[in-house]
Order: sequence, then C-alpha cells, then structure tokens
Amino acid sequence: MADTAVDTETEQDKRHLGSMSLLQHLEELRRRIIFSAASVAVCFGIGWYFAERIYEKMAEPARQALRANHWPDKLTYLNPTDPFNNSIKIAFITAIFISSPIILYQLWMFISPGLYRNEKRFVLPFLFLSVGLFVSGGYFGYRVVYPVALEFLIGYGGPNLQPVITITEYTSLFLTVILGLAVIFELPIVLGFLALMGVVDARFLFRHIRGAVFLFFVVAAILTPTTDIMNMTIYAAPMIVLYILSIGIAWLVHPKQRRKRAEKKQQQS
Repeated sequence: MADTAVDTETEQDKRHLGSMSLLQHLEELRRRIIFSAASVAVCFGIGWYFAERIYEKMAEPARQALRANHWPDKLTYLNPTDPFNNSIKIAFITAIFISSPIILYQLWMFISPGLYRNEKRFVLPFLFLSVGLFVSGGYFGYRVVYPVALEFLIGYGGPNLQPVITITEYTSLFLTVILGLAVIFELPIVLGFLALMGVVDARFLFRHIRGAVFLFFVVAAILTPTTDIMNMTIYAAPMIVLYILSIGIAWLVHPKQRRKRAEKKQQQS
C-alpha cells in the first residue's frame, strides 16, 4: 500500500510538471526576476545611505597594505565623477549581499515546481545554506584573500615604485574578488541540487576529485589578483573543502540513498 501511495504521488507530480507551458514558465521567470530586482533596488537605497561608512571598511585592506610598505594610505581618483560612480558601485555591492536571501529564495521558488513533492522538503535547508555560503564567501575574500593579495602586489613594486591606487580600479578589483568568492562558495548548493535531481552522485564526485582540484587551481589562477602559488592556494583551498562537503551533501540527498533510507525505515517499523 505504501509503494502504491508513493507511485500515485509521483504520477501526480509528473502530471503537474507537464502541465506548465513554455509561456507559463517564462511568466514565472519574469515574476521572480521582478521580485529580485525590486529587492536589489530597495537595498540599493540602504547601500547608498551607508556608502561612505562602507567605503571606509572596504578601503581598510588597501590602507593596511600601504602603511605596511611605508606609503601614504589614501586612495586617489582621476576624474571628478569617480567618487560618485564609486558610491554607486558600493551601493550595488551592498544591495546584492543584503538582498541575497530574497534573490536566492526567488531562485528556489522558480525551481521548486520542477521538484517532486518529497524533494521540496530540501528547499528550506538549501536556502539557509546557500545564503550562509554566499555571505561566508564574501567575508572570506574580504578578511583573507584580498588583504594577502594587496600586501603582495603593493610590496612587489618595491621602494622605488610608488603606488597610486585609484578608487575606481580598487573598487573593481574588490568587486571581482569578493563577489567571485561569494559565487564560488555556492558550489555545494549547485552540486547538491544536481545530486537531488539524480544527475550526479557521491561516487561520481569522489572519482573525479583530482580533476576538480586541478580545475579549482585554474579558476584561482584566473580570478586571483596575483599569480604566485601562495595566493592561488589560498584561493583554491576553500573550493577544495567545499567540494568535499558537496560529496557528503550529494550522498545525503541523492534519490538512491533516500530510497535506501526509506526502505530501512519501513523494515524497522
């Protein structure tokens, strides 16, 4: 009887999945994009209001690196519009991080109609984990990767070359590193979702771990501001840890493992 009920529920889910037309999917996507854009717009106003205070925090890694190399610790600008444009960038970065829970929630709401009813219970844990990893990636970039990279780059010029760092270039580099790491930290969510759908499993991920490590160092070489092995390792190390975490998540959520746990539970009862 339990197997019949599960089969009936699965068939109902399949009929539901097939009931949405392409236009309905596009309409749903449009709604989610509008909600996400609205949340970013509201949070942009918050970021704009606190832009000056946020800039002081953003500039601290550069100031520390400049002071460590005995240079003036003020950033510069070349165009009168640069401070205004810089405030816009800062507000935009802030808006993305503040609104990340809403954006990720909208993403899951768009994906959830494609999941079976028994798979939707994983949405809430994935939502909390995805927000936590996104913020953790940005924080790791700000506290670890960015200061080390700046100290190396500024110190590499030596005492005969005076650094003149503009706020435009600095903010662009900051955006690349912080947002890049925040997105990379979503790796367990992506692989976990693929495992949830049965596309990959823990055995497949473990079998290809060496290729994944090589790929992480390639990504680190592309995204990190420097090309020395120390900074590449600092950049790649958390990706390797997250990949190992992804293997555990894949084992937990894969349909085959869930089915085994359900059968074991039925036998015990």
